[in-house]
Amino acid sequence: MFKIDPTANRISPLEVKRFAELGFTERKHLQEWLENTPQALAQGEGEELLIIQKEFDGFDDTRERLDLLAIDKDGNLVIIENKLDDTGRDVVWQALKYAGYCANLSKSQVVDIYQRYLNQKAQEDGTEPGSAEENLVEFLEVDGLEAAQINRIKTQRLILVAAHYRKEVTNTVLWLSQFGIACQCFKVTPYQAGEELFLNVEQIIPTPESSEFMIGMVAKEAEEKSADSEQKHRHTLRLAFWEQALDAFGKSSCSLYNNISPAKDHWLSAGSGVTGMPYQLIFGKNEIRVGLSMQNSEAAANRFVFERLEERKTEIEDAFGAELTWLPLPNKKACRIQYAKAVDGYDKANWPAMIEWLVEHMTRLETALHDPLKQVNQQLKQVSFGSEEVAGA
Repeated sequence: MFKIDPTANRISPLEVKRFAELGFTERKHLQEWLENTPQALAQGEGEELLIIQKEFDGFDDTRERLDLLAIDKDGNLVIIENKLDDTGRDVVWQALKYAGYCANLSKSQVVDIYQRYLNQKAQEDGTEPGSAEENLVEFLEVDGLEAAQINRIKTQRLILVAAHYRKEVTNTVLWLSQFGIACQCFKVTPYQAGEELFLNVEQIIPTPESSEFMIGMVAKEAEEKSADSEQKHRHTLRLAFWEQALDAFGKSSCSLYNNISPAKDHWLSAGSGVTGMPYQLIFGKNEIRVGLSMQNSEAAANRFVFERLEERKTEIEDAFGAELTWLPLPNKKACRIQYAKAVDGYDKANWPAMIEWLVEHMTRLETALHDPLKQVNQQLKQVSFGSEEVAGA
């Protein structure tokens, strides 16, 4: 790795270091870095990890602890083992044992494990703990915890992290991949340039070139072996519901959804005139909802729009005809304004009334937000939040 000097138009090599000589330890340093920056291990496109526990020791009849436990966007548990400068010979065996222990965890146990982690973090920080259930629903992008598929059979993943890998470790990992066991090896290398320290995190197994192919083959095999009937049922229901809803919107005065097609997701988005901030219809098992979702890639832009609209809360709610729910969602990128109704959503006999409610309240919401959102959009054009465009045309 080289450091660029643009003034001199030269590059100079960084000095490769060992963690031990820098005084860094596995638990106090490497583990803390990865716990607080899990995206270092999420190098694939669209990959994202949520840490749900560290130093986890909740295994019956054993005092063993796994370093970090995470969950990915598909609800799979991810066992992360750190070994600093050298993996040793037994790291794969350790990780496999932990995966075996975790394989039996139920959805409710995973939620409980995560809640204990949030409680501990809040106690250490002197803050109020978040809700594990709410965080997981948000992270997994499902319309309720009952819809989340968490820790299904044969879905556990392994991630090994070390500065040096012994041949017996890499050979075993490659062999395990032939049996559909998802195992990644990340090489972490510290560098020094003067007083500055750098950390390079590189996935070496599977290589970036082969990773997508291997994951695709495993997913294809699992799909061919077993289709999830419940998920198929949900998709079929949603598609049918949105077909009826869109037909009703097409006959209404609300034109937001005129060019939108039905989908299998529990939400249906339509442009608001501001990039990355769509109007949304939500169809869930227990709730239907209308709202404006501020989900631009620039979190500062989302907060800006939310705060400007919240300043006009009374005016907007008077125009809408009811109190709205304002969700700034601190520590998250997105913000939302919404209005909801409790329903028995999967009973088709209720659909006509539900659709009538969605049409009425989305029409009211668009009317209430039209002028304020248009004015905020003009203000957005005068503010720079990053490299990406945030204001609509």
